[in-house]
Amino acid sequence: MRNLILLVAVISLLLLVGSAGAADVGTAGMQNGTTVNIQSGGQSYPAYITTPEDGGPSPAVVLLHSFNGLEPGYQDMVDRFAGEGFVVIAPEWQTFNESPEDAVMEGLVRDTVTYLGTRPEVNESSIGLTGFCAGGRYTMLFLPRIEEFSSGVAWYGFPYSGGQANGTPPADLIDNITDPMLIIHGTADEASPVADIYRYATDLDAAGKYFELKVYQGEPHGFMIEDGELSESPVAESAYEEMVGFFNQRLVGA
Repeated sequence: MRNLILLVAVISLLLLVGSAGAADVGTAGMQNGTTVNIQSGGQSYPAYITTPEDGGPSPAVVLLHSFNGLEPGYQDMVDRFAGEGFVVIAPEWQTFNESPEDAVMEGLVRDTVTYLGTRPEVNESSIGLTGFCAGGRYTMLFLPRIEEFSSGVAWYGFPYSGGQANGTPPADLIDNITDPMLIIHGTADEASPVADIYRYATDLDAAGKYFELKVYQGEPHGFMIEDGELSESPVAESAYEEMVGFFNQRLVGA
């Protein structure tokens, strides 16, 4: 009986250790962020920011959420991303308008970059831009417009769309692109068909613009965030590492 009790105790301990390990997947090095205010266009936008522990100066990334808002999954991504050695800030761009005009968004992104310049933790010469869904379109649109950015990662964006406010399609600005871009997409994206992404990649290549393209077979639109939370799927983990590796090469290793 004593041996049986000991065996049960050992099995229980192993189960607890295994459970802790599963819960810790993807959270190593995560920091805790805070909310700050970005002044833009006479209005105050909350923005979630997380900084690395070492105090910097570190490269920075502006992260633009999807049409679903700054969901908890994006905040977790910001926290985890900061653990990789980046200052990451995510302005809540829908604070006053669900579908702001491109000029309003550009002003907010510019003012977010200006705010980063006030932070001693930030290396102002090494700033990237990333965005998801509508944020992916904004990444494609603003990378050639805002000179402070050195590179960008566009997640399931819309290169041939003027957006909800009927603005400029990002593809119209291909000739103005000077920075490298990583495009991440899924073949089962119904909102933004992958055929448009292949067309955009072809147009970029024809214009001699440097880009990298990572396409995940069978993945739908918004595959990084599921029910508001950061996905823990192998594809999501792979895509996250693609982004981190790209920014490490372009912002840290440049």
